[in-house]
Amino acid sequence: MSDSEHSDTASGASTHEEKPTPTPEQVAESDSFKQHANKKFQENHHVEAIDLYTKAIDLNPGNHILFANRSFAHIKLENYGSALIDASESIEIAPSYIKGYFRRGTAYLALGKLKQAKQDFTKAVKIEPKNTDARKKLDEVTKALRQERFSEAIGVDTAPPVTVDASKIEVEASYDGPHLEDGRVTAKFMEELLEHFKSEKKLHKKYAYMIVTQVRDILKAEASLVEVDVPKGEHITVCGDVHGQFYDLCNIFQINGVPSAENPYLFNGDFVDRGSFGIETIFTLFGYKALYPQHMHLNRGNHETVNMNKMYGFEGEVVHKYTRDMMDLFTDAFRWLPLSHVINDKVLVLHGGLFSKDETNLQDLKKIDRHCEPPDDSCPMTELLWSDPIDIPGRQQSKRGVGVAFGPDVAERFLKANNLDMLVRSHECKDEGYEVDHGGKTVTVFSAPNYCDQMGNKGAFIRFESDMKPKYTQFDAVPHPNARPMQYAGMGGFNLMQFLGGN
Repeated sequence: MSDSEHSDTASGASTHEEKPTPTPEQVAESDSFKQHANKKFQENHHVEAIDLYTKAIDLNPGNHILFANRSFAHIKLENYGSALIDASESIEIAPSYIKGYFRRGTAYLALGKLKQAKQDFTKAVKIEPKNTDARKKLDEVTKALRQERFSEAIGVDTAPPVTVDASKIEVEASYDGPHLEDGRVTAKFMEELLEHFKSEKKLHKKYAYMIVTQVRDILKAEASLVEVDVPKGEHITVCGDVHGQFYDLCNIFQINGVPSAENPYLFNGDFVDRGSFGIETIFTLFGYKALYPQHMHLNRGNHETVNMNKMYGFEGEVVHKYTRDMMDLFTDAFRWLPLSHVINDKVLVLHGGLFSKDETNLQDLKKIDRHCEPPDDSCPMTELLWSDPIDIPGRQQSKRGVGVAFGPDVAERFLKANNLDMLVRSHECKDEGYEVDHGGKTVTVFSAPNYCDQMGNKGAFIRFESDMKPKYTQFDAVPHPNARPMQYAGMGGFNLMQFLGGN
């Protein structure tokens, strides 16, 4: 990948200081690392690219392009905090380098910091007034900021939940999909629904509204922390992110059986966004939730939020396939999703990770008033959606710019204080579909194989029986119809895809 093909992002306080002048040999070796990193970036091996860019920077720390390129790789991994730092360093070294502002503006945008993003794209336009791409991105951010201010002015967050009287919606004779019987989801309906979706057909809007409304009411009655019992002789399957990859979700059911009273599931957030079959995915999960409310468990992820849905495609998909009212109804239902589950009093399952304070405990999680968008400040709700484990002791600033990075000692103290054995979380793509950290105390499970049709990773799920010993199953991606990832981004909010491109 050439220098012009990647560089974008940064923030945070600059670490700039006088850089030592590298020797010609160091420059040559740094350039070699950079070329290898560019190749890994093109191959979507972003973790390896970051490692190679770091080696290049160590040899030539005054090269602003290296920081911008590493920033872009961090963006691809959703490490927006690290991307901000690198882009800011690039800007500090070379204030007129436009790609530094592109990268930092993109990272700010992904974090929902529209004002800061606008400042960076404004600067980019000032540097290159004739750069049409810079001006287009500035226009997109300005438009999004205007929409955000309008929403704040009319009090969208505090507006009463949308209600739709589905009984008044007629089902056309031409509709050839499944029908709800007396408004109830049945096993037969779900079987027919999955086949209907596989044929690339839509669920009728009458039944779509009914299912989302029913599930919203079910979720509303649940606690922020749900306790699940797995008696002797029974089991539960825990799945990680599925991200709108409907056909891979169906493959999970092919391997492990469909949800039922005898085959319960817990899906650990990030049901939608990125994959372009989010509607099919969420109606499958919500349909089974309506059918088996005590045996189909759902946690909220950081992508069951307004800002993420605007940027990563789900809002655009819903508006394209249904209506704006449908999206508003989903938003309300997502806000009622539980934030965590405890299985047999021993395994805590939540989407992201642990907390900035040791004092935070299970009782605090039970008390969270969750029916809202995650607050911007550090609080248990935001942290449990966004945090990640690290291998070194203690806590660090999150590479994502939200939440915290927590070490093995933090996990051990939390588990011991709450009489737990294990933390199961998701939130990160893993090459093998799962990863065991912290001496077996923290496990990541990710159930979207070949994430975004690019990453080449396996998917995985975990089966727990009453002894709470995890049994892992890995699986590969399956074919799906021709729909690119984030195909609907920009149809409901702004188009993040253009910001993740090569400028």
